[in-house]
Amino acid sequence: MATDATEYAVFLVDLDGRLICWNVGAEHLFGYQSPEIVGQHFSRFFTPDDILTGQPEYELKTALATGRVESNRWQLRKDGSQFWCHANVTPLLDEHKQTRSFARVMHDLTENVAVKTQRERADGLAEANRNKEEFMALLSHELRSPLSPIRNALNILRQMKTNDPLIEQAGNIIDRQVGVMVKLVDDLLDISRITKGKLRLTKEPVELRVVVNNAAESARTFIDARKHEFSVSLPTASIWVEADPFRLEQIVVNLLNNAAKYTYTGGLIRLSVGQEGDEAVIRVKDNGVGIAPALLPHIFELFTQVDGSLGRSYGGLGIGLALARNLVEMHDGRLQATSAGLGTGCEFTVKLPLLHNHALPAVKTMLKPGQPAGQSLHILVVEDNVDAADSLSLLLRLHGHEVQVARTGPSAIEMAAADRPDLILLDIGLPGMDGYQVAKHLRELPDFAGVTICALTGFTPSEADRQRQHETGFNHYYIKPLSLEILLELCKTIVPASPHE
Repeated sequence: MATDATEYAVFLVDLDGRLICWNVGAEHLFGYQSPEIVGQHFSRFFTPDDILTGQPEYELKTALATGRVESNRWQLRKDGSQFWCHANVTPLLDEHKQTRSFARVMHDLTENVAVKTQRERADGLAEANRNKEEFMALLSHELRSPLSPIRNALNILRQMKTNDPLIEQAGNIIDRQVGVMVKLVDDLLDISRITKGKLRLTKEPVELRVVVNNAAESARTFIDARKHEFSVSLPTASIWVEADPFRLEQIVVNLLNNAAKYTYTGGLIRLSVGQEGDEAVIRVKDNGVGIAPALLPHIFELFTQVDGSLGRSYGGLGIGLALARNLVEMHDGRLQATSAGLGTGCEFTVKLPLLHNHALPAVKTMLKPGQPAGQSLHILVVEDNVDAADSLSLLLRLHGHEVQVARTGPSAIEMAAADRPDLILLDIGLPGMDGYQVAKHLRELPDFAGVTICALTGFTPSEADRQRQHETGFNHYYIKPLSLEILLELCKTIVPASPHE
């Protein structure tokens, strides 16, 4: 049985350690045929370090003294390669119970070690991924916090009367860029969705010229800083597509920023929009560094960057083009790159299906800035960030509401109990007593079942957060920064308990 066993290597050695028997399994494991190895000392299977420390002799002496010895160690094949081996050495006795030889049975553990190593590596990667996600969540919260007071301050400035077009233009730029920052933070928080192409789109009929023109304005600051000559060519007729307007603008901005980064100072960048058959076409062309033929097939892969100091000096994660292609494909379109090679510039082309027979949207009358949105409400703002709380309070007062501000959870409960509000805007990340605890206490106050309580947070809510929101009695859950339009629409839906001056 030992001779025919193939899963295990089995050989016998005499009292001096020389081989006297060699099975098929040993031939497979070590690579020696029986005639070329029998008579040789079994130490030739050990590494030089083991021979130096006397491991072969130790196995025989220990087996002789204790009746058995086991070990896990590296062994050498005929070709010099190593494998991780489990060995069991047992003395064999004659009829007089005297040791006549030793049997050494071995099993290759290399595959088990590889599996264990792979599992440990996978566990390490999973832990690193969890740490990354926690860091990205914290980073997104820290980035969102200053965006709220910036947007509130901008809305306050827009209530001031001015006929200066520069101020109006600057306000529009700030508003667009805050929106872009909010979306970029969301992308950073959920990087796994970017890599898997699972971003959610909110599609609607979009006039392509408007979106492209907004993208050009958003990218113009960076392009002008690089002193490029920038031209935009738009058709006279409307071109409609079904798209997410922000994501479509993000595609064009990414392509323009990429062109500006990889074009030497004073270069040329051309942006054009047109129609070819049943497709809308957006082209971004530059005379920059170009793309090497070997890199061109990989230019849309995640974290791919053109090698060289020109683009690297302006940073970036190398996700812009990969994200742009994902977004274009989610719009049922195509994104292509062409370049004649290094130093020849490049051209990126976006092709999207046209939206036919689209009727122009009906004109809507919007509320004028500064006028009350519905009836005056008594609103309690609970926020520990001073700028965020004060700017939101001032903005609500400009729209005719009575506002109180609480910096902590206990003070919020005290104010609410003394003067019942119609609406509570409650920050989740309060010091000491968090927003969930505050909401639970507020719901326990007399006559608070009809009070609208809204959560404000810088974190994207998980399923656990949504469950906790339901349990603690929040009516709405908003991600910072809360837009003015959403806030005013919310105020319209609330009926005050009693008139407020």
